[in-house]
Amino acid sequence: MLVLRRNRDPRTSSLDCLWYGRDDADEEPTFSVKPTETTMTHRPVVAPDLPTPVGPFSPGMQFERLIFVSGQVGTDPTGKLAGPDTATQTAQCLRNVQAILRAAGSDLQFVLRCGVFLVDMKDFAEMNGVYARTFGDNRPARTTVEVSKLPGEGLRVEIDCIAYRP
Repeated sequence: MLVLRRNRDPRTSSLDCLWYGRDDADEEPTFSVKPTETTMTHRPVVAPDLPTPVGPFSPGMQFERLIFVSGQVGTDPTGKLAGPDTATQTAQCLRNVQAILRAAGSDLQFVLRCGVFLVDMKDFAEMNGVYARTFGDNRPARTTVEVSKLPGEGLRVEIDCIAYRP
């Protein structure tokens, strides 16, 4: 008899196993154990009204309930710079992030972590004000670093994130 049972073997704890033997609740099967394959999938996340990526990458990737959003810059869906200042670009970055999250069935309140890249750390307060207003009471983990340049003329800020789908 072939029986699917929850694996109790700590050596293969992440797998369910097909047990060949008796389905006896009090006694472990006496025959061989063969792990079954667990298929985990990931898929790209694309959203309408996003600027075209400037390289060979997806705007986001979903793996089970996790969503990884690639760095978003302050360009609008037509590819034009949203504005010359950090505050306007930060707001546009976060609108782009939100569009990707919504396309994946999530939203800003489910963001776990953000990475913020500024071309000048003097812009931190300006970025941080928009960031705080946008995220409200949600306070994801965050890293903010200064970079020498971003991939586009006039870009001041880039934001990526990891979120989950509830």
